[in-house]
Amino acid sequence: MKQLLSFLIIIMMLSNANCQRPEDTEDWSREPVVVTPAEGTQPPSDAILLYGGAEDIEKWVQIDGGPPAWEAGDVLTVVPGTEDIQTRRHFGDVQLHVEWRTPEVIEGRGQGRGNSGIFLMGLYEVQVLDSYENETYYNGQAGAIYKQHIPLVNACRPPGEWQTYDIFFTAPGFGEDGSLLSPAFITVVHNGVLIQNHVELLGPTLFIGKPRYEKHAEKLPLKLQEHSNPVSFRNIWIREL
Repeated sequence: MKQLLSFLIIIMMLSNANCQRPEDTEDWSREPVVVTPAEGTQPPSDAILLYGGAEDIEKWVQIDGGPPAWEAGDVLTVVPGTEDIQTRRHFGDVQLHVEWRTPEVIEGRGQGRGNSGIFLMGLYEVQVLDSYENETYYNGQAGAIYKQHIPLVNACRPPGEWQTYDIFFTAPGFGEDGSLLSPAFITVVHNGVLIQNHVELLGPTLFIGKPRYEKHAEKLPLKLQEHSNPVSFRNIWIREL
């Protein structure tokens, strides 16, 4: 009797399998938009160019709302003693491409050598630093989520050479009462090497103390940091996700 029951179950399973079609698992609900990929300094066709030359400085303001005092030409260079700058436009979830260069002439050491930062939503920092043969605390070197996550590896090129960050950022979500519904996540590729793999952010970047979340807008500006070193940037583009 048990053998007969097992036989009938097998027959039923085979029968059900024969009733299924390949088309049953095909998804036609959303056709992917056609995008022309990035090539050289040309960003993807659906990207927003934030800096490709001097004319793009109008897309930025100082933190106080005034015009940027950074040197704006083919590249954008920090002028020490000025202020951080941020985009006029606000962003949430993004893919961000930034090329950056620390000064060829080495001055200072540790955090005093080629220091800047890229702040997603003006709050969450990916560290920019000359970390080529330059020792500092590991969660403060190039590619660190500053004072939160150490990069998996050090992929820095020598000072004076252009470097790239490709950053994938998911903004945090908050409830109406200010409670955290979902934390921010970030992935960073440095010079083609994965250095932050979808890590969870503990809150906005802090220099002193432990980070914690406080409710903020769904979209905020992208910020570049003035940290007393003439770090340069170029070919900055962003895709909203």
